[in-house]
Amino acid sequence: MNKSIEATLDEMTLTEKAALTAGLNMWMTKGIERLNIPPIHMYDGTNGIRKTNSDEEMGITTENVPATCYPTGSAIGSSWNTELLGEIGIALGRESKEMGVELLLGPGVNMKRTPLGGRNFEYYSEDPFLTGELGAAFINGLQSEGVGASLKHFAGNNQEFEKMVTSSEIDERTLREIYLSAFERIVKKADPWTIMCSYNLLNGSYTSENEYLLNDILREEWGYEGVVLSDWTAVNDRIRGLKAGLDLEMPGPAHYNMKLIVEAVNNGTLKEEQLDKSVARILKLVERVTGNEESGSAPGSKQDYHALARRAAAESIVLLKNESDILPLQPNTDRSIAIIGRFAKKPRIQGAGSAKVTPTQVDIPWEEMKELAGASANLSYADGYPEDDSINEAMIRESVSIAAKSDVAILFVGQPEYAESEMHDLKDIKLPDHQVALIQAVAAVQPKCVVVTSSGTALSMHPWVEHVPGVIHSWLTGQGMGRAIAEILFGLTNPSGKLSETFPVKLSDNPAHMRIRGENGKLYYREGIFVGYRYYDSKELAPAFPFGHGLSYTTFTYTDLEVTQHDEGVTVSIQIENTGDRTGKEVVQLYVHDEECNFVRPDKELKAFAKIELAPGEKQKIVFTLEERDFAYYNTKHGRWIAESGYFKISLGSTSRDLRMTERLYCEFEVEEIKLHKFSLISEWVSDPIAKAVFEETLEEMNQHVTEQIYLDEVFVGFWGDAPAIKILQMYGQNWLTERTPDDVMDELITRVHERRFAGKLS
Repeated sequence: MNKSIEATLDEMTLTEKAALTAGLNMWMTKGIERLNIPPIHMYDGTNGIRKTNSDEEMGITTENVPATCYPTGSAIGSSWNTELLGEIGIALGRESKEMGVELLLGPGVNMKRTPLGGRNFEYYSEDPFLTGELGAAFINGLQSEGVGASLKHFAGNNQEFEKMVTSSEIDERTLREIYLSAFERIVKKADPWTIMCSYNLLNGSYTSENEYLLNDILREEWGYEGVVLSDWTAVNDRIRGLKAGLDLEMPGPAHYNMKLIVEAVNNGTLKEEQLDKSVARILKLVERVTGNEESGSAPGSKQDYHALARRAAAESIVLLKNESDILPLQPNTDRSIAIIGRFAKKPRIQGAGSAKVTPTQVDIPWEEMKELAGASANLSYADGYPEDDSINEAMIRESVSIAAKSDVAILFVGQPEYAESEMHDLKDIKLPDHQVALIQAVAAVQPKCVVVTSSGTALSMHPWVEHVPGVIHSWLTGQGMGRAIAEILFGLTNPSGKLSETFPVKLSDNPAHMRIRGENGKLYYREGIFVGYRYYDSKELAPAFPFGHGLSYTTFTYTDLEVTQHDEGVTVSIQIENTGDRTGKEVVQLYVHDEECNFVRPDKELKAFAKIELAPGEKQKIVFTLEERDFAYYNTKHGRWIAESGYFKISLGSTSRDLRMTERLYCEFEVEEIKLHKFSLISEWVSDPIAKAVFEETLEEMNQHVTEQIYLDEVFVGFWGDAPAIKILQMYGQNWLTERTPDDVMDELITRVHERRFAGKLS
């Protein structure tokens, strides 16, 4: 496009405008040749490019065009490495251009409300801050190559069960602090060129036509100017959606809605100016993603992309347990190794559904371990369990036999392929019974037993985890998984992944357990802001493995914590030293706790993190800067984020439960003006110096006409603090109120407060 967007709009017919707001087919937007408007090619892309063989097919159950398969969202989320996410974004941008892809449908950043979510493997974390930082880094990398991102799924999409007809019923504070916070951070830090709405309803209105979500919050409050597109078939009322700000309907061609749009403009039920806004945003997107062949980096090779996939897998894998330093394997003592489990030869590298990539190649753990072990090592193998869910005693006996004859046993287990997929939620987070039976039988004869688990979500490992000294959670880490696992097992790579979600002892420990799925079209988020570690901390409930947990083959010490408050915010610095004998990476996590908030807040919340690499004996000073928002909560009465003055604890550590150093700090924030009304509470009146003075003057006048004298002392406020001030007039001042009503007095009081406050500002 060479003309300005305004000029192009002037030349477009009403029918052309309406047509442009829906796709051409499954994966393309419409082009208008006479106006030199080219189509946009888009494909799924949360952990790799899922380009179909034809733009007319969905391609869910078929092999698609081969592309690099990176770790899934839940895996790469456990890398806690924003630089790595940026690298992957850049690599996907290069590969997209090589494949003719201009818009990549990802990343997915919905919160993990429950570990049963069928698409949890696509999402980064249970924490909105971690998710927001990782998502912004990925999008900035991708879009630097001239390829657009589509941030999804907006919003409240936390289950697959009946998701297309279920309303996520979320209170305003929970919505803002948990389920919108990551989206807001990414919009402001990365400006994604598109945002994809979700299928579900949010508080009774489909997100594809939710004006409060798409217009009031996203566009007016956050200032977003990009394109909002629908998830595939998520459009229900096209005219209402356009009015709310849904620009592009996918898939196309949606002729029926094009006709409805034209009719709506002609009969006046839709203003053409509203249609023009959506068309202009689509034209701007066309400008951004087309003609970018010369922009960005030089094309990469399949070998380069695969090397990055391996490195990403290695940084995502989490060493959960390592008793007696069973890992890494020792070449002098671990000469015979029993490799047990079908996943060693047929690894699960990703989830199913619209995110499933056809990989360019796959590293097989068995083959990679054989190569690294060398000719002098003796590796034996057993399938361990059948493809179905039956318990095969003969296979278990074979596994026990080779384990007993070996120096160490490595078991590869995990959730089966069918368990984790778009369109259905998991039934449980335990391993299948045949795998549990296998682990227990092998552990009984081989004390040196390491279990490598694969899943896209948290696993419950009770009770078998108590009987094995080593556990590695490999997640679903893409086509480089096999090499990454092998290098960690043999010590060529020091594990550095940290859990991006809490692993509970059992499913029923999860805060959403009693309300995991909706009923009769509604899903109530009654656990509120207490999601993930926020719940486990506040409940004082010990998880199996806490948020942020991950072991290393080396050790790190934390010293010299300094916390300084200044006009721009709070600066926190700490020194980290590698006190072990291996080079390793540590994720330094900073949590904030509000000691004095008037509202319930979590025990602590993640507000900063950094991943650093240190050689043995090396030290590094880490500096974080916290802003007022990092101390704030969302106050629904005032409709904004508020940080209250008071004491805060700032804690830093290696996990959410391993906090090494804490500093207590008093923070002074600007006092929020109380918006007084007829039923404002006594506690609200006395919390504002001007309002308190005005109310005391009124009480002084009242006390001259009544028997029982009223004073705003500690005893009185302690009893009446939660009552509206008008009730004091009704209770004690009736003999005084002969000419005026309590309502009249309250109106006068509020007016006097406003006048005095305004006069103070002028002075």
